[in-house]
Amino acid sequence: MVYIKWAFWITFWVLIAAFFHYTLPQHDVARIADTYEKRIDFGENSIFWANQGTGEAEGTVNRDVFFIQAFRTDDRPMIYRNEDTGWGWPPYFKFDTANLQAEANNLRSTPNDPQWAVIKHYGWRNEFLSIYPNAISVRPVDGPDVTIIPWLNILILTLFAAFVWAVWVRWRRFRRARIDPVLEDIGEGFDAAGDSIADGRGRFRRWLDSLKSK
Repeated sequence: MVYIKWAFWITFWVLIAAFFHYTLPQHDVARIADTYEKRIDFGENSIFWANQGTGEAEGTVNRDVFFIQAFRTDDRPMIYRNEDTGWGWPPYFKFDTANLQAEANNLRSTPNDPQWAVIKHYGWRNEFLSIYPNAISVRPVDGPDVTIIPWLNILILTLFAAFVWAVWVRWRRFRRARIDPVLEDIGEGFDAAGDSIADGRGRFRRWLDSLKSK
């Protein structure tokens, strides 16, 4: 029972951590190498794409998607998709996909004369599942050593931790006031029943002994 409990809580918190890691904004310092547009047929990985572009009909099975090719400071390639989030989830309320593509295209540079940029995005990159992080914004920076403090992430995680703490404290108070006394009464009832059974067994043994003595 203890192992099931631990397995449940470990699984629960891993899912919570994955949710925040996918949803919260991340920042990459990278050099944009190219931008392009590609027709995408949505399949089993459709959950990792926006539902539809702003203004498009629902239920679209394929559409053109903007992409941004970049190289991070360690020279590793990273591909970003560029899709509107609209009013859906995550709540970035992104409607400027075309403008962002133009800004990214304007920041293209070569390894010999790099123009570094901060690409704000959410989501994951997975080659096996063919999923890409979604770029939210792009801005130029002077160099690859820029320091970025994720204030929004710090605020959201702090509020979430405060919420979890408040729920936990109230649950402990509720358990001490309402559940623990009931469990104690049940336990005392079992103890009393056990004592009664033990006393009955003792009297039965004494009766048997009295028969044997006769």
